[in-house]
Amino acid sequence: MLFYTVMKPLVQVALRVFFRQLEVRHPERLQMRGPLLITSNHPNTLMDPLVAAINRRQPVAFLAKSTFFKNPILRAIMESGNSIPIYRRQDLDTGAETLTPAQLEAQNEKAFGRCYDYFDKGGTIMIFPEGTSVSERRLRPLKTGAARIALGAEARHNFELGLHILPMGINYFDPQRFRSDVFVELAEPISVADYAEHYRQDPEAAADVLTDEIRRRMEASLIITRTDEEDELVTQVERTFGQHLIQDDEETLSDNFQLSRTLLKAVRFYEGHDPVRLAEVREQLHNYHQELRRLRLTDDALETRHVEGSRASRAFSAGVRLLLGAPLFVYGVINNYLPYKIPSMVAKRATKDVEFVAPIMLVVGMITFTLAYIGQTVLVYHFTQDWRWTLLYFLSLPVSGFYALSYSGNLAARLRRLRVLRLFRTERPLMEGLLRQRTELIRVLREAREVYLSTAASATDSAPSA
Repeated sequence: MLFYTVMKPLVQVALRVFFRQLEVRHPERLQMRGPLLITSNHPNTLMDPLVAAINRRQPVAFLAKSTFFKNPILRAIMESGNSIPIYRRQDLDTGAETLTPAQLEAQNEKAFGRCYDYFDKGGTIMIFPEGTSVSERRLRPLKTGAARIALGAEARHNFELGLHILPMGINYFDPQRFRSDVFVELAEPISVADYAEHYRQDPEAAADVLTDEIRRRMEASLIITRTDEEDELVTQVERTFGQHLIQDDEETLSDNFQLSRTLLKAVRFYEGHDPVRLAEVREQLHNYHQELRRLRLTDDALETRHVEGSRASRAFSAGVRLLLGAPLFVYGVINNYLPYKIPSMVAKRATKDVEFVAPIMLVVGMITFTLAYIGQTVLVYHFTQDWRWTLLYFLSLPVSGFYALSYSGNLAARLRRLRVLRLFRTERPLMEGLLRQRTELIRVLREAREVYLSTAASATDSAPSA
């Protein structure tokens, strides 16, 4: 528990740095009193429990597969971080464990007992009912373990314990990329006591019914695509033209989440009602993105051609800001480049599983930045022997690092815009054709959106009332 208490604020800072935005919808549900069982999808291995833990004031215990406990060092870390091992049959089949099936059941009964003890004390446990981590926008079939643990804990108290299940949906917008976004949707909690009668009649059937309800609420909290092709289509629309399809002036992650879910419904609507239009949009999007890649451009850079006003004055002021900020940018790069680059290099060498890239980068980054900042500060004090200058230098490290990161993004965007201007001078017919292609895509998408929304509204109005 001491390790958990010490590490939590450090992980909070690390995650706030790693992710550009981390938005939680209905955060008050994550602060409800225990006993509480959090069930979540599992797209990003070790990042998923961390996202939940930093947003709940009460300590959270985690159920993790037993293979994480094989290594003595990793076992010590997992146990000090409130993790409880669960033994899976598929791990026995690969030779990862030496337990017989009977021993496996006995170990899991012991794990269930530890869960019951947590709940008896009003504690919080997080479990991933899919049983595996896969980096895709899917929800795999749920195991009944979460429901069985919850029902067993309540049955020990004649269903008067007050245990709730909180289904959670973690939606990563680009899980492998540093400074990407995460949107967490928290569903309405489930009172386990409501399943008392089911349990008394048939415990196994009650676990199945409760698992189905957990799944239903998790699905409502997630962006779920059926195929890679569908995922690619929706991703292209939301990342390229999302701002043109969202009505609000202030675009939030919640807006993006709702847009993605609406896009998925629209795609499935057009599959059944107008597959020709859907195929045309898919082809137009593919051709447009292919041309952008060929020209080494982005849609954002091309969009600047549509902005009215004094382009020259804006370009001049942006150039002046970049020029004046260059010294601080260089200072930030010199002091932060190595600890910034090492995590991605280590992650690429350490694994090819995309689910592990972000956790490795996070952990290695915490180590590299801590060691680099301490080492550099010690060196400055050694040469200056002045604690005031040393403290000022230490405080400048993260500030200059963030500035350098922001500066490099602005510089890259400015260079892409300059490339657009150059191409308009040298290949104007090509660029005007690309702009027409973009304008037509936005028109078609908006028109399709209005048709879908009006059809959906008509269907809702004509539905018989209960």
